Amino acid sequence: MKTAQVAAEEPPGPLVQHASNSSRSIGPSRFRISKRSVEFLHRFYPDATLENWNDWRWQNRNRVRTLADLARMIELSDEESDAIKRHTGALPVGITPYYVSLLDPQNAGQGLRRTVVPVLGECESSRAESEDPLGEDSHSPVPGLVHRYPNRVLLLVTNYCSVYCRYCTRARMVGATGERSVKKGDIELALDYIEQTKAVRDVLISGGDPLSLDDDRLEYILKRLQKIKHVEFVRIGSKQPVVQPMRITPQLTRMLKRCHPLWMSLHFTHPDELTPEVAEACSRLADAGIPLGSQTVLLKVVNDDLDTMKTLMHGLLKNRVKPYYLYQCDPISGSAHFRTPVAKGVELIRRLRGHTTGYAVPTFVVDAPNGGGKIPISPDYVTGYDGDDLLLQSYDGDTYRYPDSGQRLTRGPGA
Repeated sequence: MKTAQVAAEEPPGPLVQHASNSSRSIGPSRFRISKRSVEFLHRFYPDATLENWNDWRWQNRNRVRTLADLARMIELSDEESDAIKRHTGALPVGITPYYVSLLDPQNAGQGLRRTVVPVLGECESSRAESEDPLGEDSHSPVPGLVHRYPNRVLLLVTNYCSVYCRYCTRARMVGATGERSVKKGDIELALDYIEQTKAVRDVLISGGDPLSLDDDRLEYILKRLQKIKHVEFVRIGSKQPVVQPMRITPQLTRMLKRCHPLWMSLHFTHPDELTPEVAEACSRLADAGIPLGSQTVLLKVVNDDLDTMKTLMHGLLKNRVKPYYLYQCDPISGSAHFRTPVAKGVELIRRLRGHTTGYAVPTFVVDAPNGGGKIPISPDYVTGYDGDDLLLQSYDGDTYRYPDSGQRLTRGPGA
């Protein structure tokens, strides 16, 4: 099969902004493609064209799902092989060819690889872990809807993700009962609930990954929400622009523009994800007027060091994505090998604050178990009072006085 001709771009490194002007694009969507992607395609999919590679449906059809497929592309460790063989139930292996191309084929310790290739730690449950650590099921008045906050709801529109992260909070759901298994009737029930519940002003659409839906189905949901007068704010949570950037087609962005006001939270994990293709996807979304924020999960040996986190946060800003949340890893069953102490997240925020722009510093949160919601945890910069002066410690450790007579700052309800 003859492949299309293209001048591929060599990724300049983890801090990619936008594909350079010297790069060229292919196919009806004119999507940029890196030299790394071209080489991977030619090596492992020699009968496929570059147009195939840039087709998000082709990427879905050719996801790596089995031990044999993955072993063909990367050198699996004994632990990885054993973990894949032992896996049963929900959260199957599923990785797009594009995302596999970003994995280090020789190094099982690569951060990105650890997030999508199972290890035996998944088979071990630790204290206080559960299948539903956030208590979503107990706050679900109708199937596919979580109503945990007074005026906000979480609308789950699919069980399907193009890539399955091994630390997924909803591992109990994704791929468990058949991919794309959310019924249209359940979505209608959820939309009806939102319409009838006047207190709801904010809807977060998630799943699975809502951008895995076809344009028409996603537009139907967005348009239904647009017609509900008390819904003022709609967000989409997605990792598709990161694991399958070619999903961000001109057709999709035109549709999303018709559904404003719309915000998007993107799931980034590591600087290795900041490729020319991802830069193109983020640029298309930003050019469509969609404010972009990132949600990053703090993961042991993946992104829990300052250099990695700072590089990721700076790279996001360069790609027009505002670092929003840094999450403490939820205590999902089999996740102990991913979780850091909470103190590690506080330390990273302290070492970012004042040493980089405030735009690059996310809010570190623990999503409290059993439905407690997101609780910000920050370094304590208040050292006390001296008379009517509030004593503050700056990022570099110096102490400063701020005149603060009257009601005193307290540090909690019991203070």
